[in-house]
Amino acid sequence: MFYLIGLGLGDAKDITVRGLETIKTCDKVYLEGYTSILTVGKEVLEDFYGRPLIVADRELCESSIDEILKEAKDKNIALLVVGDPLGATTHTDMLLRAKEFGVETQIIHNASIMNAVSCCGLQLYNFGETVSIPYWTDAWKPDSFFEKIIGNFSRNLHTLCLLDIKVKEPTEESLTKKVRQYMDPKFMSVKEAAYQLVQIIENKRKQYISVSGLNKDHLAIGLSRVGAPDQRIVVKSLNDMQTCELGPPLHSLVIPAPNLHPLEADYIAQFR
Repeated sequence: MFYLIGLGLGDAKDITVRGLETIKTCDKVYLEGYTSILTVGKEVLEDFYGRPLIVADRELCESSIDEILKEAKDKNIALLVVGDPLGATTHTDMLLRAKEFGVETQIIHNASIMNAVSCCGLQLYNFGETVSIPYWTDAWKPDSFFEKIIGNFSRNLHTLCLLDIKVKEPTEESLTKKVRQYMDPKFMSVKEAAYQLVQIIENKRKQYISVSGLNKDHLAIGLSRVGAPDQRIVVKSLNDMQTCELGPPLHSLVIPAPNLHPLEADYIAQFR
């Protein structure tokens, strides 16, 4: 059996009872460590679960997952995922591969930022498509995700922006070499995301491209370490969010709809 087990958002104790019981019965337990991170380290998880964990980085999950799945035909193998197991398309692909190999699978769900974002006071059924904001480089500044933000905004829907993380990311220089070299881990902050969004808005206005009334003075909501004891929520204009320090990762950014429900407006007012 191949198990995908959600760990929730905060610390080791956020796992469900069923998830913990399953971990204790598995022959091998992998910890997926690149689509998100917990607020505690691997050693804390091992101590709480009472067993060793094998860190599964991007290369293992994308290049060697077939070997793990084939092993699950005769053994119980678990992959632990921060948040909910199906919050990333990588894990959906694993389930499809498992089916090809004739491997049985089980999913044990948990909380993720996709539903915990409601802690900011915006109602979940008023959210549109979620977007991911990637890091820009000098040579690569994608903005295709912005069209989804505008689409949501024009339909009076909120947008949850998931911010880029780089964990064990190979350097551009090493991609053509036999020996891989990796960048230092980094996690996009709300102020970095806000800067990129403001740049996109200004560039589109210079090109006379409509942004449906969204501007840098529109309110934005910054969230950090959702689900942890030191969780923070801040409401500022998108422009002011460019200088907002929200502390350690992970961060998320929300672009609220232009017209809020009165309860939403009252709730977010406490974070301004």
